[in-house]
Amino acid sequence: MKPFAHHQVQAKFDAYPAKARRRLLALRELVFQTAENTDGVGQLEESLKWGEPAYVGKNKAGTTIRMDWKEKDPLNYAMYFHCQTSLIEMFRTMFPQDFTFQGNRALILKLEDEPPQDALAICIAAALTYHLKK
Repeated sequence: MKPFAHHQVQAKFDAYPAKARRRLLALRELVFQTAENTDGVGQLEESLKWGEPAYVGKNKAGTTIRMDWKEKDPLNYAMYFHCQTSLIEMFRTMFPQDFTFQGNRALILKLEDEPPQDALAICIAAALTYHLKK
């Protein structure tokens, strides 16, 4: 597992219930792996934005990705994208059966289901290189 650079981010992950923590830590690893394997992303920056773990390349080639689990929706967790991008619209076209979508800002994943790793990696890469593709 990639070490945490900031104790506040680690504390956020530590505060999640066990099943949500496992899923979100796996998603975090996928974000770092995808960033490492995607041209143009550069070094990834991890922080908290709006109290949620957030990821963006330090070179700002892309847009921020956030992830979270919320007590009000305990069976799901989500990956959030900037709502003023065309990313969710593109993901709806590419992966209509792989995700539940929340408006123009989120992919909703069920804690009980194995996430579609390949589709998620494509979504992550698209967000982290968003400004390069415009």
